[in-house]
Amino acid sequence: MTFTWTGTALKTAAATAGAALLASAAIAADLPDLEGREVVVSVENAYPPLQFVEPSSGKAIGWEYDAMAEIAERINITVVYETTSWDAMIPAVSDGQYDMGMTGITIRDDRKEKVDFSDKYLTSQMRMIVAGDESRFDDAESFAADADLLAGAQPGTTPFYVTVYDILDGDEANPRIKLFETFGAAIQALRTGDVDLALSDSTAANGYVQASDGALKIVGEPLGTEDFGFIFPKGSDLVAPINAAIAAMEADGTLDALNTKWFLEYKLGG
Repeated sequence: MTFTWTGTALKTAAATAGAALLASAAIAADLPDLEGREVVVSVENAYPPLQFVEPSSGKAIGWEYDAMAEIAERINITVVYETTSWDAMIPAVSDGQYDMGMTGITIRDDRKEKVDFSDKYLTSQMRMIVAGDESRFDDAESFAADADLLAGAQPGTTPFYVTVYDILDGDEANPRIKLFETFGAAIQALRTGDVDLALSDSTAANGYVQASDGALKIVGEPLGTEDFGFIFPKGSDLVAPINAAIAAMEADGTLDALNTKWFLEYKLGG
C-alpha cells in the first residue's frame, strides 16, 4: 500500500474505511494466536501524525498506535510501550532491550544489518518544509545555491541523509546543517527562523503544516520515497505474525481506513 496525497488515493481511502471495520474480525480469525504474549514496543512520540503526544489530553496517539492496537487484537498480544530517544532506539532494539520499535522508521539496508524489519506498512515521500512566508527559495536547487541558508535535521535519520546527499554536497559535516536531538526541535527552529529548511516524509510534513495555521508550508517536488516498517531484534519470532497482520490489514482496507482518519480527518492541535 502506497499513500500519497492524490485525489484518487483519498477517494480510495474514504471508500474502504467502512468495509475495513466489517472485514477485520473475519480475517483476524486466520492469523496466528500468540495467546496474550507481552510485547514491549519502543516509541519516541515525536512524529505526528504517526505518533505524538496530543496537547489537549497529554495522551500518546497516532496512526502507529491505532495500527498496533489492531495488530494486537488480531494476533492476541499485549502491548507495553516504553519511550526512548531516536538515537537510542535502533541500538536498544538490536540489543534486545525491546521486542519492537516504531517511529516512522525507514526500511534501509544499513539498518537491516542491525535489526529485522517488518514488511512496509506505509510509503511516503520526502518533502521540504519552510516558513509560510519564505520567498528566497522554492526548491532544492535554489536552496543549495544560497550559501546563507541553513537546514535543520536530526542526525542519523533519512531527512538528514537526503539533505546531505540530495540537496547539498555530500559532506555530512557541512556547517549548513544544524543538528537537533528531535525532529520537533528542528521544526521549532524553523518556526523561529534559526534554520530555513527542514525535511520530512510527507506524512509528518503535512501534519506539521496542517497544524501551523499558515506558519509553515511545503515547497518543491518530492525528493524520493521511503517505506516504513517496524523493527525487531535479529531473528525475532514476532516478524512473521506481525507481517501476517499487516498483510491482512492491507487486504481488508484497514490501512486505508487509518490513512483516512489520520491524514484527512484529524486536525493536529485543533
